[in-house]
Amino acid sequence: MLKKIPAILSPELLKILMEMGHGDEIVIGDGNFPSAAYARRLVRLDGHGVPEILDAVLALMPLDTYSDKQAWLMEVVPGDPCGRPEIWDTYSRITRVHEQHFTDFGSIERFAFYERAKQAYAIIASGEKAIYANIILRKGVVSEP
Repeated sequence: MLKKIPAILSPELLKILMEMGHGDEIVIGDGNFPSAAYARRLVRLDGHGVPEILDAVLALMPLDTYSDKQAWLMEVVPGDPCGRPEIWDTYSRITRVHEQHFTDFGSIERFAFYERAKQAYAIIASGEKAIYANIILRKGVVSEP
């Protein structure tokens, strides 16, 4: 065990976060996301929700401040009566706690999101039950203070 490492982050996920370089992307998929079908590297955190995973990942991994957008959400399919998912507000709050320069998420159409996820460094499969709860994060640079 180590101090100050969020317990939700498994040794496998810590290794992946360490291996990722500037500009690499990681997906946190909800329980409905086809994670196993698209992942080059798959980490299963089925018993956990996306907000707690997002909080733990952002506690260690900076987002890319050199990009216009550092994180993206899957767009709601036109005509879906669900409206704007409330969980997105939770993501905004969590992200702003960790990233002072964060402005807002980009959005990606559903099938384009799937294609982008195939290129991600890794996908984390969660047990999140909220719909449209998928998120892509682009890793930034860790620098001296």
